[in-house]
Amino acid sequence: MDAILTEGLTKHYSVGFWRSRPYVALDRLDLHVGRGEVFGFLGPNGAGKTTTLKLLMQLIFPTTGAARILDLPVGHPDVRRRIGYLPENPSFYDNVTAEELLAYFASLFGYRGAERTARVARLLDEVGLGAERRLQLRKYSKGMIQRVGLAQALLNDPEVVFLDEPMSGLDPLGRRDVRDIILRLRDRGATVFFSSHILGDAEAICSRVGIVVGGRLVAAGTLAEMVPFRIRGWEMIVSSLSEDGARALVELGGTTKVISAERYHVVLPSSVSPDAAIARVAAAGGHLVSLNPIRDTLEDVFVDQVRQNQGRSFS
Repeated sequence: MDAILTEGLTKHYSVGFWRSRPYVALDRLDLHVGRGEVFGFLGPNGAGKTTTLKLLMQLIFPTTGAARILDLPVGHPDVRRRIGYLPENPSFYDNVTAEELLAYFASLFGYRGAERTARVARLLDEVGLGAERRLQLRKYSKGMIQRVGLAQALLNDPEVVFLDEPMSGLDPLGRRDVRDIILRLRDRGATVFFSSHILGDAEAICSRVGIVVGGRLVAAGTLAEMVPFRIRGWEMIVSSLSEDGARALVELGGTTKVISAERYHVVLPSSVSPDAAIARVAAAGGHLVSLNPIRDTLEDVFVDQVRQNQGRSFS
């Protein structure tokens, strides 16, 4: 059974003042997300990602099509009790503290007394808010507000979690914390559906991804299906390398770039054995710092799909 299912989900807006015309924000989206999956919903700005999430949350309503969550129509009371949602730009009453805000939301789910207090403390610990949890939200940075928003999305131990750009405004440490939280949700059997512009994060944690361009789903599948492990070359960082050693690597077919004195960034084509290059480096008295394959990434697939489909008319 799918955790999320959409069939022909479409949203049109009327734009223009004198002569309004339809703008297609989402066009016949057919999508399924299995239970326990981490699904990354990717696309450029204006592609329809946030529109999809708002439709699933019933913040807006479709022009045509339908959607189901946990095998129930979206908006069903049982669905609302079993999901969590973080909007792209969460906004809360700024004269309350994080503790007070989460206590209020927890009470809406029926938590009271010591259980509510313990749940709020646990969630604030999980998202990395310490003593600042007792400060008014007006004193929070954008990244701290994002952490509070994530905590409120998880208050009810949801079976399905919807996150719209959850890494927005976070520093590298915050992004790592969010990735860890998503993986913990997956490990306990929850389904996570999130949109993101940060493709490295999606590649690190998603079991499946979908790419939407111009309101239309143009690609979807597992990472293995989307990003075949095809090595296109090798990237080396070498130190203590003389100019003669650098020339030896060029003779093999590589390109070199000086990073600093006697330190080079080397790119080799896939036809060159990295063992042969390492041997040349050693013979010239150099030291290998790192060696990594150059392969297709999710970003490459994303950029290719956007270039192929952006501006394309779907019929």
